[in-house]
Amino acid sequence: MRTSSGEARLLPWTTTGGKPCYLLGDGAGTVSRIADRVESAQLSMAGELLGHAADLLADHRSTGAQVHYLACRLAESLGDVRRVAESRGRRLGDGPGVDDPAER
Repeated sequence: MRTSSGEARLLPWTTTGGKPCYLLGDGAGTVSRIADRVESAQLSMAGELLGHAADLLADHRSTGAQVHYLACRLAESLGDVRRVAESRGRRLGDGPGVDDPAER
């Protein structure tokens, strides 16, 4: 889906080399729908992970290895959520009130 500024949509996955993937189009195609489902799944899993994190951190018997594993999964999830936010933010356009941290 193109943003109001004509940019391509940042997809929620990367190439095998870790480079970003983009989609040109009107947002109504098959790849757009797949990307929407992937983003939805990533956000849902992030919410579930937060619940697990709260439980694990509240348990004083948690081991260092468990907390390390949790931190790794939280970092991965945060990366996914950030990418979704960037993609959706770009699609909102450059209207008034949109705060771009890169311009600070």
